[in-house]
Amino acid sequence: PFFSPAADPAVISPQDPTLLIGSSLVATCTVSPDFHLKAEDLYWTLNGRRLPAASYAALGPTTLSVALARLNGSKQQSGDNLVCHSRDGSILAGSCLYVGLPPEKPVNITCWSKNMKDLTCKWAPGTEGETFLHTNYTLKYKLRWYGRDNTCQEYHTAGPYSCHIPKDLALFTPYEIWVEASNRLGVAVSDVVMLDILDVVTTDPPSDVHVSRVGDLEDQLSVRWSSPPALKDFLFQAKYQIQYRVEDSSEWKVVDDVGNQTSCRLAGLRPGTVYFVQVRCNPFGIYGSKKAGIWSDWSNPTAASTPRSERAAGGCDPKGGEQNTTLRRELKQFFGWVKKHAYGCSNLGIKLYDQWRVWLQKSHKTRNQVGKEP
Repeated sequence: PFFSPAADPAVISPQDPTLLIGSSLVATCTVSPDFHLKAEDLYWTLNGRRLPAASYAALGPTTLSVALARLNGSKQQSGDNLVCHSRDGSILAGSCLYVGLPPEKPVNITCWSKNMKDLTCKWAPGTEGETFLHTNYTLKYKLRWYGRDNTCQEYHTAGPYSCHIPKDLALFTPYEIWVEASNRLGVAVSDVVMLDILDVVTTDPPSDVHVSRVGDLEDQLSVRWSSPPALKDFLFQAKYQIQYRVEDSSEWKVVDDVGNQTSCRLAGLRPGTVYFVQVRCNPFGIYGSKKAGIWSDWSNPTAASTPRSERAAGGCDPKGGEQNTTLRRELKQFFGWVKKHAYGCSNLGIKLYDQWRVWLQKSHKTRNQVGKEP
């Protein structure tokens, strides 16, 4: 009732300043004459905490200053709240302090396309990253020789520093792509990345992954899958990788030599063990591209178990199995050679290896049955 509704109770100066981390600031609060308040009737808070009176100074009958030294980065990107109060706690005026760092140059731009019409890119905000200020990132792109600058619109599609361009991209022509970072303290621009859409095509993971036993072979599993359907109509080659692990381990073993086939035999596995298997695809050579291509994500894990070893289940071999040790040693060496060369997905020696394993298992069963007879 004792002041005009149109009058501001007080004015803080500077209003909403932007400062580098480590800076110092002297702010003043000047009360309107309509309020009949004096400097000694005022106090300051920063983010709700009362600032010590030792940092105040009366610069006139109605003006109180506060000195802030060695400011830290803003606790919130909307700015820290510096507020001038009257003695009864009423808020007279406020100012936002933006304390931080200018943006760094964005780095590590990587891009990929799922259908040769779109493009998704992601980047890192810089070596330090945190600026303590709201920082805008803008992905820009243009055709290398004659294009105009375009701005990506769909952000955060593949993480916090990413953007998706859904359509209207040209093939067989390189693009220039870069990222601009800006905040209240400045602008930073990344290096320009040049790419052709055909060189950054990836796919969804292979579908319909099936893992099954290979008859009674106790150390093998068969893996089959379907090629990704999204690129079925495009001219390209594909290569695949498999990774597998035992159920009680977190360590994956990778098979690199799968090539472009959609099936694989895993050998040298543990009998009676559950394995998890994943497959991924690299669609290289699309329309004659010379680049290596981009690996898809791994498929969801598929589980299967190898058969249990009858030797292990039956305890020890009968004494008759100890005869002819020279022959058994030679066969063991031969088995090791075949196992080594049949490992992974090579077809070398697979049929011979299968015959050997079946024969060996039948031999064990026969000896066990003979040993059980009275």
